Amino acid sequence: MTSWMMTVSHLGLLEKHDDLGLPNLITLFRANLPALENRLGRAGALLALGTDLLDGKLARATHAETTFGKQADFLADTAFWTWYTVRHETSRRARALTLAAWAAPVAGITVASFLQGRLVEIPRSRWLRPSAAVEILIGARVIVRLFRSVR
Repeated sequence: MTSWMMTVSHLGLLEKHDDLGLPNLITLFRANLPALENRLGRAGALLALGTDLLDGKLARATHAETTFGKQADFLADTAFWTWYTVRHETSRRARALTLAAWAAPVAGITVASFLQGRLVEIPRSRWLRPSAAVEILIGARVIVRLFRSVR
């Protein structure tokens, strides 16, 4: 549902592109990973990490970067990691960091967009990326747990 709503409401951000393209499809797939939990289990988090790296590299390599992709990437991360930490994370601190890194900014951007009557771009700093730091932290915790369960 998140992926569908995001796609429909943001298609104008594809700019000069005629279709979504593979990088954006990978991003939208990531937003839908929670629906595959029964088939993927906790390995879905590893797939989320991998697709997050892949979509951006592919977009840059094929010169397929779009405003849609930048927005969709952040929203897909928000959808997946917020769901994942609420569902699987045992640490209250990790859950709070996730909400602060993703859910709060999305809520703020949504409110600002409605108030201004137009889509407000998500501000991105080249050097300060709290959501990326939290994604790495949660992802590392997932990897450690998977290795411990294999032993």
